[in-house]
Amino acid sequence: MIYLFLATGFEECEALGIVDTCRRAGLEVNIVSITGELVVRSAHGVGICADTLFEENDYTNATMLALPGGIPGATNLYAYAPLRELLIEHAKAGKALAAICAAPLVLGLLGLLKGKKATCYPGFEDKLIGATPTGKMVEVDGNILTGKGPAAAYFLGYAIIEHFKGHEVAKQVADGMLVTGV
Repeated sequence: MIYLFLATGFEECEALGIVDTCRRAGLEVNIVSITGELVVRSAHGVGICADTLFEENDYTNATMLALPGGIPGATNLYAYAPLRELLIEHAKAGKALAAICAAPLVLGLLGLLKGKKATCYPGFEDKLIGATPTGKMVEVDGNILTGKGPAAAYFLGYAIIEHFKGHEVAKQVADGMLVTGV
């Protein structure tokens, strides 16, 4: 199960692009609100209804934790202590993490990018503590998958699909969405 976390001020195309591509591939994705409310307002004022609230889940079955960017969404994710603890525990277990745009700052500030290649929205590279910023649209380094920004949302989704189901499935989903080059 992939858990994707929403905080007030998230980037809606990043969150929904990842959810959409992964669900097309048959991956289970649970959209989780950390706000205490199911409807979470995006950076552009769009209300998106999460599947569950943070405290309603047992994360032992999590295969990946995913963080959409957006400001103040990314900083709100980092400010939520239970999520920080979960990310650290998940990383220690060697499980996959994904973050896009400004959200890789959460992983960087937690020390989870040390010795890894990562990408992020331009201007946040100094928050990727211990990482080698690449500037690529999508960077995959082991169990850490990062995306550069809004335009990378689907491509990060395809990388997540490839991580769990292989290149052919990722390519089939991309082809079905009329995206070439995957």
